[in-house]
Amino acid sequence: MPDFTGIGLIGWIIIGFLAGALSGLVVRARTAGGCLANILIGILGGIIGGFLARSLFGTNEVYGWIGALVVAFVGAVIVRWLLALAGPKDRHW
Repeated sequence: MPDFTGIGLIGWIIIGFLAGALSGLVVRARTAGGCLANILIGILGGIIGGFLARSLFGTNEVYGWIGALVVAFVGAVIVRWLLALAGPKDRHW
């Protein structure tokens, strides 16, 4: 996982919420929504995005809020896409 310099726990929650909410706009499948789901998807997306950034670019550090948001957003889109693939196809809400 990358070192999100200067952000801390509250920053993780805020970035997670924003990344989760933005990923919900991109992946239009019927996946979990709401504040808590967006935070969890965004934080999980940050972990996955950080792993991908380290694997692809060889860096362990992401600087600032924008860098953290981009990494978490990419990961959150992947998480939502995987949730949409794993979920049932005939949801009637």
